[in-house]
Formats: sequence, structure tokens, C-alpha cells
Amino acid sequence: MKTIVEGKAATVTISKESPTVIIGERINPTGKKKLAAALKDNNLDYIVQEALKQVEAGAHIIDINVGASGIVEEEVLPEAVRMVTEAVDVPICIDSSKPAALEAALKVCPGRPLLNSTTGEEKSMRVILPLAKDFNVPVIGLTMDEKGIPRDTETRFSIAEKILDYAVKLGIAPEDVLIDVLVMPVGADTETAKVTFETARRISDELGLNIVVGASNVSHGLPDRKVINSTFFALGAMCGMTAYLTDPTVTELYQTILAVDLLLGRDEWATNYIAFYRKKESSKGS
Repeated sequence: MKTIVEGKAATVTISKESPTVIIGERINPTGKKKLAAALKDNNLDYIVQEALKQVEAGAHIIDINVGASGIVEEEVLPEAVRMVTEAVDVPICIDSSKPAALEAALKVCPGRPLLNSTTGEEKSMRVILPLAKDFNVPVIGLTMDEKGIPRDTETRFSIAEKILDYAVKLGIAPEDVLIDVLVMPVGADTETAKVTFETARRISDELGLNIVVGASNVSHGLPDRKVINSTFFALGAMCGMTAYLTDPTVTELYQTILAVDLLLGRDEWATNYIAFYRKKESSKGS
């Protein structure tokens, strides 16, 4: 199953047969004091620079989230999307918990962005999924509902089915529904990553949907996070994960994703892998 996401001048295909898609996560003020301050000062040039930095590092899609205290997302998110899309060609992942902000951003975003996100709650699906239908854009569904994030695979899978069924009844194509199986800190619950992998495998095998996850959460609070995150990427790819919301500027993580794609037959003749190292060597000499 192929999900097509389009930017101003770039098209990204998300599928199990295609190279892993990297969604740059850096434009999100959660835990980032400098970014939150820039948003409060209406310094959107800072956001543009973050987008450019991530594209240069290899991001295929740029996530934009401006949810911070004191920020009117309905006003700031569309302006941030407008400025970033003027600066980069890659697609955008419009990220907000506020439907009005998502709609305002969709109206100004060129191409075919990714909508992030709906949950399995009726009140969320009732508002977010019609937006995806009206604007003809793919949407991410989170495997959580009014009871929170389930601790077991079966409940998460059932929520994914519910989101897919609701979307299809609205006329949304199955390939335009991506599922976030949710990654929780493994340091707080040693079973959580196992549940995430099992859920991803079931959704991929039984529903055929593409899986996107915010991979950085898994190592929160633990030392040497890059080792854990890199291992998560490799294991996740074997379970059907096709896109990761992560920081592409962390070279070790990007290298792992390139190696995984090569070993899974997603990088013919090691084209992407070799290109990365040629670029790396070239930058050393400049």
C-alpha cells in the first residue's frame, strides 16, 4: 500500500517497498525552550532555519507543531506553514491537537501534506477525518481513545480498525490512513516497546496500512539514547514501520535508517547509502 505525500516541488511515497521516510521532528516546542521563546516572540525565521537544517540533514517531510503556552495556534500555525513551504520543497506534516488550527494551515499549504492527527475518540474522528476528506490529504491515526493509551496489542489494534472503518465510510482511501502505534518510554515500562512492535506487525500484516511512529520517545530518560533509538529503527522496520518522526540531524540515527533500507532491499545498488557517505566526505574537504 502506497501513501503519497506532496510538497511544493517534491513527492514522497510511504510504503514497505520504498525507503524509510524520515519526518523531521525538530519544529515542536515541547521541551524546547529556545523554540518556544521564538514562537512567543513571533520569530518564525527561527522555524524556517530549523526546517532548512532538517532538509539538509535528510528529512523527507517536515513536521510543524507550534503548540506552546500563550500561542494562538489558529494564527501561528498557518503562518509557520506558509513561511516554511516558501523555503523548502519537501512535504509538510501539519501537527496540532486543535482542528481549527489544522484547517487554517491546510488552506495555505501547497501540495498534499500529512495531517497529524486523529485519535480513536469519536469526537476526534468526527472533526479531523472530514478535514482529511475535504482537503484530500492523508491522515495519521493514533492508537488511543478516551481511556488513554492501551497497554495491550489487541486494544490498540481495535482502535486502528475503528479509525480505518470510520475513514473509509467517509470516502477516504485506505492508503491515506496511516497509523501511529505510539511509543512510550521503555525506561518506565519494559513491556511497552514489545507491545508497540506487536501492534505494528498486526496492523501491517492484517490491515496493510503504513505505520508512522514518534521514535524518540522510546529512550526518554535513559543514557546513550542514540543506541536505543537506532535499535528501535531496525526492529521497527521488521515489524512494518515505514516512517519515523525523528531528528535527522543526529547522524547516527540517519545512518542506521540508511543501513536498514539497504539490508531490506529498499535501496537498490546502495544508491542512497553511498550518496550519504560521498556527501559526508565532500563536506569534510570543503
